[in-house]
Amino acid sequence: MTAETLTWFITGSSRGFGRSLTGAALAAGDRVVATARRPEQLADLVEQYGDRVFPVALDVTDRPAAVAALQAAVDHFGGVDVVVNNAGYANTSAIETTPEDDFRRQFDTNFWGVYNVSTAALPVLRAQGGGTMVQFSSIGGRVGSTPGLGSYQAAKFAVDGFTRVLAAETAPFGIRCLVVEPGGFATDWAGASMQVPEVAPEYESTVGEMVRLFQSEVSSQGDPERAGEILVRLVRQPALPSHLILGAGAVEMAQGYSRSQLEEAARWEPVSRSADFGQDYPADPADPAAVAREAGA
Repeated sequence: MTAETLTWFITGSSRGFGRSLTGAALAAGDRVVATARRPEQLADLVEQYGDRVFPVALDVTDRPAAVAALQAAVDHFGGVDVVVNNAGYANTSAIETTPEDDFRRQFDTNFWGVYNVSTAALPVLRAQGGGTMVQFSSIGGRVGSTPGLGSYQAAKFAVDGFTRVLAAETAPFGIRCLVVEPGGFATDWAGASMQVPEVAPEYESTVGEMVRLFQSEVSSQGDPERAGEILVRLVRQPALPSHLILGAGAVEMAQGYSRSQLEEAARWEPVSRSADFGQDYPADPADPAAVAREAGA
């Protein structure tokens, strides 16, 4: 491995962001361990790029398989510079009506898959003196509240918290962590990858409306090819952001959410501070107007 040529380990490489990122890395002259449940779907990349792409079968919910896949990557290319946890999917239904086994299966892939691959990669990255861990979340993993995506967004919030701790623990080893938070992109995330059972009448105005949005072009304005190229360039930089938002709509959502969080924290500050020993009780917490007056809002 050289500073100019990176070796990537990318989960979910057969479609969506994973496919775009795999293609961008190969086009940049890098090497890719491209994992997928069905690696035969990567045959065209093997034909085009030859031995610079190494397809590996991997179900990220299988921890021993993740360990074996990382070892295969080391055996084949001698090491791994960038580990990308991209594999994931969402089904859309209300929390109340989502079968528990479906909710858990989504979480198994979207969170435990990240855990499995990350923990399998850590001994490799530590032994070689560093590397970069790229964790795909979503803008929903920051702002949440999308009707119909209870399991998916809960898992993405978990990925964010997991990666924040991981970054703090592994920085002394030269391991860098980046959380990627895309908005709506033109992938099949809301297409063939998503199951949408009939929406219960009670949730037609919330979940039903979101399903219609997912099925329209309005929710998929981001260019996955461009996003892949951005990430290939970004990981080569000496300093990374802790989080990278992708897409103009996602930026607007993140900024609006941060502003509302600050405003809410300031509005309820007297109540929050009163929880410490020796503090005076503020105005009745049940009366927001009184609390706001005390806070000077």
